[in-house]
Amino acid sequence: MSAAVLESTLTCPVCAHAQVETMPTDACLFFYDCPGCGAHLKPRPGDCCVFCSYGSLPCPPVQASRVARAQA
Repeated sequence: MSAAVLESTLTCPVCAHAQVETMPTDACLFFYDCPGCGAHLKPRPGDCCVFCSYGSLPCPPVQASRVARAQA
């Protein structure tokens, strides 16, 4: 089983500012304040966290579930 990638680039849907952030492995990040424009981001409906909605990679738990499904 491969290890989860812990860095994801969050891109603000308001101003398109991109920022590399380290994802927590033990919790979802529900809110994120864009350093570019100050927009208060929250997950889109159906997503568990801001990384799943606005990140270049989904959060570690989602990465792990995708790997598990691929190996099944």
